[in-house]
Amino acid sequence: MNILVLHGPNLHLLGKRQPEIYGHQTLNDINTALDQFVASSSFDVTLKILQSNHEGELVSIIGEHIDWADGILINPAAYTHTSVAIRDALSTVGLPVIEIHLSNIYAREEFRHHSYVSGVAAGVISGFGAYSYILALEAMIHILGPKLTNHKDIV
Repeated sequence: MNILVLHGPNLHLLGKRQPEIYGHQTLNDINTALDQFVASSSFDVTLKILQSNHEGELVSIIGEHIDWADGILINPAAYTHTSVAIRDALSTVGLPVIEIHLSNIYAREEFRHHSYVSGVAAGVISGFGAYSYILALEAMIHILGPKLTNHKDIV
């Protein structure tokens, strides 16, 4: 199964940007952890991991992977609260989507409580720091499980 992992704006600054909120792990640390999780699992999973600070680029990436991806993990970051375009792209491709946030967006400023993406997502994982990505990957594997040849490990 092919899973597209998208990181939104400013996530390339992880480890330096407000570590009291987002933690000390870098984006590379998170990507490495995802790759290691896949490598150590018994599942046949291929990840494609991309980051962009540009809304239009994220929209294009989503559309360009309509025939490749089986599911999408996305941390839209600030675009969570502003981007109808990203929501529309995710809705258009018709793939399972899991929305990810490092921080608990509901324990933060009021404007962060609204997500345009969550309405088209199978679920939202928020507040577990970098581990949120592993939880999301596990959830996506569970959602896509019937496509696996070895799905006896799925809970």
